[in-house]
Amino acid sequence: MNFSSLLSELDVLHDCTFCPRNCHANRFSQKLGYCKTGTGFNISSICIHRGEEPVISGFKGICNIFFSHCNLQCSFCQNHQISDNLINTTSFALSLEAVTSQIIRILDQGINIVGFVSPSHMIPQMKAIIRAVKSLGYEPTWVYNTNGYDTVETLRDLEEVIDVYLPDLKYMDSTLSARLSDAADYPEVAGAALKEMLRQKGTTLRINDDGYAESGLLIRHLVLPGYIQNSIDVLKFIAEELSPLVHVGLMSQYYPANSVCSEKELSRSLTKKEYNRVVEVMDEFGFSRGFIQELESFNQYRPDFDKNHPFEQD
Repeated sequence: MNFSSLLSELDVLHDCTFCPRNCHANRFSQKLGYCKTGTGFNISSICIHRGEEPVISGFKGICNIFFSHCNLQCSFCQNHQISDNLINTTSFALSLEAVTSQIIRILDQGINIVGFVSPSHMIPQMKAIIRAVKSLGYEPTWVYNTNGYDTVETLRDLEEVIDVYLPDLKYMDSTLSARLSDAADYPEVAGAALKEMLRQKGTTLRINDDGYAESGLLIRHLVLPGYIQNSIDVLKFIAEELSPLVHVGLMSQYYPANSVCSEKELSRSLTKKEYNRVVEVMDEFGFSRGFIQELESFNQYRPDFDKNHPFEQD
């Protein structure tokens, strides 16, 4: 297989406009854009992950590809070791052949689903990976696991590429999104992005005989301590602007990263009262499809990307 022929996907990075930052950066040069990422396959981990929703990771797990850096800079990010754009991640650079080889090794274990985590700034690299895997005769389910900060134009181009959209909807409060994620326009941008995902996939999440999602949309929302009204507003938007029939994953797994220890609200974990209130509102808005978490789940979702497997003990 001549992998070099697939690298033509990267030519568009001479003028990068794939995410809402719209930097127009030439990522082949030293003048990088907001994500501080060039044209390489900067990937911090390719691993079997069993911590997603049951229809995503199933019984065997999902092959997750964790890209380095991000087009959002959330102060509370659980993946801060790799998502911080100030961190030098050149050591994570892999060749397309090496990436493909690692994915195939996992697919050959009987896992037929691949997720791209934080892919919004890595669209050309993601498409090259998909083409490379398909060229070897594999046809897994492709999952776009995104923070929701995507352009409608980019998503339209992915309509025939991505099988399952797994987006966050973090905020409906622009002041909060500016302060915590450096994106005042997040509510508007993510709202439009999710409407496009819904147009493509509808409200049906198609599940195969093995219990894995094959096609559809599942929206995630992480409830933040002290910001329950934001969560209520997020659910209101989904119910009224999208549909109460979409699948929603309401997450309680927040834990305070070191970077937010000085913030009064975010320096603590979520309380049972806070989470239960949002679950009640979810029911009041008529949501009947989706997932909630145990409040103690924050103890189970603390990746360490310095390990061989970030979610397991070495």
